[in-house]
Amino acid sequence: MRPQPLPPRLRPAKLTAPQDGSVGMPRCPFQPRPRHRRHLPGHRAATPEAMRPPPTAGTRGVWCLVLLVLAGDAAWLPCRIDADNGTGLCKGQDLLRVPGGLPSALRGLDLSYNKLREITADDFASMTQLRHLDLGYNNISHIAPDAFLSNLLLEHLRLFNNSLHCIPAPALQPLVNLRWLDMSNNLYRSAALDGVFGRLRHLRELSLGGPLLRDISWGDFAILKDMVLHKFAIKTASSPWRYEAGAFSWLNTTEMWCDMALDESVAALPVMLRDLQGKPLDYLRFRNLFEFTYYTGDADPFAGLAELEITRLVFYRGKFNENLLRLALLNVQRSRVRDLALVAIDFARSPRWNSSGVGAAAPRLDRLLLQDISNPDILRFDWTFTWLSGVASLSIINVNFNYVPCDAWGEMRNVEALDISSNRLEDGYIYNQRCQYQGVMPKLESFVLATNQLLSLAVVAALTRTWPRLTRLDASHNRLGSLQETCQWGPTLRWLALQHNQVTAGTFGCLPTTLEYLDLSYSQLDRLDMDYFTQSPRLRELRLSGNKIKFIPSEWSCPRLEVLAIDGNSFGVINRGSFVNMPRLVSLAAGNNPYHCTCDLYLFLEETRQRERPTLTDWPHNWTCYHPEPLLDTAVAAYTPHPLECDVLALVAVAVASTTVAVVACAVLCWKLDAGWYLRATYRLVRAKYGRRRAGATRRCSYHAFISYSCADAGWVRQELLRRLESTTPPYRLCIHERDFTPGRWIIDNIVENIERSAKVIFVLSRSFVDSEWCNYELYFAHQRAVGLGSEDVILVVKEPIDARGLPRRFARLRKMLGTKTYLEWPSEPGRRPFFWLQLRSLLGSPGGLGPAAGQEETAVDATT
Repeated sequence: MRPQPLPPRLRPAKLTAPQDGSVGMPRCPFQPRPRHRRHLPGHRAATPEAMRPPPTAGTRGVWCLVLLVLAGDAAWLPCRIDADNGTGLCKGQDLLRVPGGLPSALRGLDLSYNKLREITADDFASMTQLRHLDLGYNNISHIAPDAFLSNLLLEHLRLFNNSLHCIPAPALQPLVNLRWLDMSNNLYRSAALDGVFGRLRHLRELSLGGPLLRDISWGDFAILKDMVLHKFAIKTASSPWRYEAGAFSWLNTTEMWCDMALDESVAALPVMLRDLQGKPLDYLRFRNLFEFTYYTGDADPFAGLAELEITRLVFYRGKFNENLLRLALLNVQRSRVRDLALVAIDFARSPRWNSSGVGAAAPRLDRLLLQDISNPDILRFDWTFTWLSGVASLSIINVNFNYVPCDAWGEMRNVEALDISSNRLEDGYIYNQRCQYQGVMPKLESFVLATNQLLSLAVVAALTRTWPRLTRLDASHNRLGSLQETCQWGPTLRWLALQHNQVTAGTFGCLPTTLEYLDLSYSQLDRLDMDYFTQSPRLRELRLSGNKIKFIPSEWSCPRLEVLAIDGNSFGVINRGSFVNMPRLVSLAAGNNPYHCTCDLYLFLEETRQRERPTLTDWPHNWTCYHPEPLLDTAVAAYTPHPLECDVLALVAVAVASTTVAVVACAVLCWKLDAGWYLRATYRLVRAKYGRRRAGATRRCSYHAFISYSCADAGWVRQELLRRLESTTPPYRLCIHERDFTPGRWIIDNIVENIERSAKVIFVLSRSFVDSEWCNYELYFAHQRAVGLGSEDVILVVKEPIDARGLPRRFARLRKMLGTKTYLEWPSEPGRRPFFWLQLRSLLGSPGGLGPAAGQEETAVDATT
């Protein structure tokens, strides 16, 4: 029916004519909030503060002091401010007024569930950027006309469940950008909207009404005639209430929510439905359609439903009996409704069952939802299940039934998706071997059995094996998996959810191998069966969150797996080889595990970051170190070991470089310290000694002294040293290389042999001695002999002054001898030389007591031979 023009004379008790000519409502007088109000049915009781008598003179001063303290404490804010999102949360703080000092840049503010009584002009004056404001569940009875004068950007305003005695139209006038307004469940008695709402051109959702609204008049919503709404919701008082024909004819909305009881106003519903004909209404929701009594009348309260454009119909709460449900289904069957929901209704059998049309109420529905209904008789309300025969998607959730009769399966022949979760179904009641399941649900593709009391996975497999198109099965929140069973599944199953069950490693032997999706989360699983994954070539998504898996096997192979969730388990080690046999893995969730923060984990994360796959969907949250103890509770993202600690190539490179540097340094050091010379000398000494031992030679002293000197000092040795010592009586037998060395023998052998066959060794020290390599050999061998024999038989004769500190490093022994051993110095004055010879002869000892010389010994040996 089309809306009629407004009459020239409006009823004075209901409507007034504003100056702009629009239908208006009685102006709400801006007076102080009333001190008392009655407790009304369906509404919150008045707060104790509102019921108190006026304060006495003694307490008035205390309250004033408290208010002054609160007013002065602007720095304290009872709100949580999120500066990034520009929101403030002041919910449930028992606030008596809007707190001061809130940031002026807030875009969202939640003041719900407090004790606010009024909104003043200064409360939100500074918040010019405010978009969302929630004032629901307070005790607001007065809003100043200029309360929102500065909030021109406000889009979302919630005034639900307050104490407003009239619609605050003057306060809403500046809100030209308002899109969402909920002012329902207040105390105003009239829902008439004045011209202010005509200027809210952006308004898309509007909710109004309350427990005192008993009259919906024809012109209450006339100002909305040119406004296209997405949602319109209205609440009325409990029955009885009055609806005037044409009141809803002004509305143009796609969704309508009606919270109104028809207990004593049944005739109003057909009138309302008639006013909604021809409207773009797609969704219609009734709450508490019959609040206190079951309908027992003969008239059809849903007459006119078939003429509406709605495709979705919801009945929420309220009392339904068999007759009322039958009338509703018959009208739905004739209508365009394809989505029907019965939620939390109170169903009961009718005292007088009207059997007319039994079995005829079988509407064709894309979706039927039965939820939170305590009486399972609703499934068989007309003693048959025929009303389910035209349903494509059937959801029976929390309806308290515990078995499925055999004839019910046959009636669900058109069902493509079946959800019977949150009931009391057990194995033997859902699968009855006496029932015929073959071909009963040929179209079923999705089956939800979640939150029941199932134990046997084999029973579920047997139930689903006969459905040729079944691809999805949800059996979560049961007790499946604890039995050792053999299961036979249908070949079409691709999606299986078994989270929150009791799965063990043996359960894998009872799972279908045709799956693409498998969810075993939160099922107490502690070990994986690798054979199952090698036998499941189609598996693409696997979820194992919240189990007790202790390690990730390195041989885990799943070639087509793309998504893996293993977060919330008990393993602590993953490395680069953990998922190497999953080449298609692109998404991984592995947080909330007791990780060992070692190089294995670090290298895995580095490789993942470099390759950019798999994507760690829960990184870095919940990735925490558990071992070693110094890193306990440290974020894995903060674990950064030394590069050489985890990079093997770098470690090898550094080791090789360090070794090279050490070798080079040693070579340089050896060169500086003449280590080569010492090595050659030691080699020659050992070779000489070894050769003599092999020849059986024994040490016998043939000389009193071996003289070591350089060629430059040979004249001094022959003219002075030999002449003086060998001319004594008896003479000293001295060994010099140019006279006493055996011709043809190796020089080193001559040096070693003659030094060892000499009682003493005389070193004639000069600058030329230092420059002679053979002199250095002789000094070295003499020192080695002295060390070996434990005696000091080295005589140092300094022919000419030398600087011990300037000696080459290979003469370290000579430098040490000059610093620690007394030496003889050849005097330059002839008068001091006799004393020099006296000292030298005393060091050589008395001549005599020697064996044969080297040449003589050889002659004796030959003669004996």
